[in-house]
Amino acid sequence: MPELIKEDHHSVRVLVVVEGIHDIEFLTRISTLLHTDDPALPDLATMEHNRELIFLPISGHPQAWIRRLAPLNLPEFHLYDREQSPVTEQRQQTVDTINQRHRCRAMLTKKRSLENYLHPQTIQAVAGVALDYGDHDCVATVAAQRIFESSHGNPNWKQLTKRARVRLTNRVKHWLNTNAVEQMTIRLLQERDPNGEIISWLESIIQLAETA
Repeated sequence: MPELIKEDHHSVRVLVVVEGIHDIEFLTRISTLLHTDDPALPDLATMEHNRELIFLPISGHPQAWIRRLAPLNLPEFHLYDREQSPVTEQRQQTVDTINQRHRCRAMLTKKRSLENYLHPQTIQAVAGVALDYGDHDCVATVAAQRIFESSHGNPNWKQLTKRARVRLTNRVKHWLNTNAVEQMTIRLLQERDPNGEIISWLESIIQLAETA
């Protein structure tokens, strides 16, 4: 990754720091949907293809990335899942520190994670199960448990080993951030994100890109 940044430094306009590859899958797809509806919003997939944007999936520990990218002298946008206390408070401190840096913007999701912005109809369209979840539930776990129980005659999910539960949840997390996102529409997104939080992330990214 450092070699890629160095090689294309002349065209890179913004670095987008996220927790993992699933976040990249979600953001590229949802931004394409929103860009189609409003061309003023950036299509992150196109920006990445044109090497105007580089995603950095950091695999946890956001605090380690507060200043690590500063030597590149590029605008930075950081987006981290809210998760639950005490992780939320620790991440908020990280976000506050990043926001003190020049041409840097960091945000915590108001919901637990990106999967919480999905409309249940998209999950039903992909997996054929009806789910009910709140803004602070782990959607991947709720979906994995529901799918497992509905396909195995309602056995006890908790009797599975932790390793088995994690494997099934990770499998669900993949298609939630790909297939399910592709089922989203503007109407469904407005129902799940009535305050336009995702739009505000995209607006911040394009504003930072314009300062490069």
